[in-house]
Amino acid sequence: MQKNPNPREIPAGLSIRAIRPSDTEALTALVNLPGFRAGTLRPPYQSIEETRRHVENSNPDAMRLVATIDEQIVGDIGMTRYHGRRNHVACIGMGVHDDFTGRGIGSAMLAAVIDAADNWLNIMRLELTVYTDNDAAIALYRKFGFEEEGILRAFAFRAGSYVDAYAMARIKR
Repeated sequence: MQKNPNPREIPAGLSIRAIRPSDTEALTALVNLPGFRAGTLRPPYQSIEETRRHVENSNPDAMRLVATIDEQIVGDIGMTRYHGRRNHVACIGMGVHDDFTGRGIGSAMLAAVIDAADNWLNIMRLELTVYTDNDAAIALYRKFGFEEEGILRAFAFRAGSYVDAYAMARIKR
């Protein structure tokens, strides 16, 4: 299992940092990109106000990070810890700017979240869902030790039809 991306994969000038309220407009533009949106549960035409509410009212058990290159937001990742008897578990959601896929940005963001989960938050299990036709994302998650645990049939409605998703998880051993 790979814990950190190969430094040669990381684009020059890439930075991973916590989300800021001032990122609202750039995040709205990011989540409204067709490729980004296609891999998520977001409907089209998310408003700046909706993004602002999401940023300003973040779950206190969530970690929201962005990837930037030269101050441009090129990726977004979130990790939310569960409560009670599932306190050892967190779920992940992420996406990369349509024009920056395949450049190691997803690897860098995922490595940052896994480092926080493993070394700072004592999270044992990371979960996510990914559409079964998203080969690039599935390969990325496998590279970091995620395994398919099942298929969720008709998981979401996207672009006029229902799509399946894999339930995937990574367990820290």
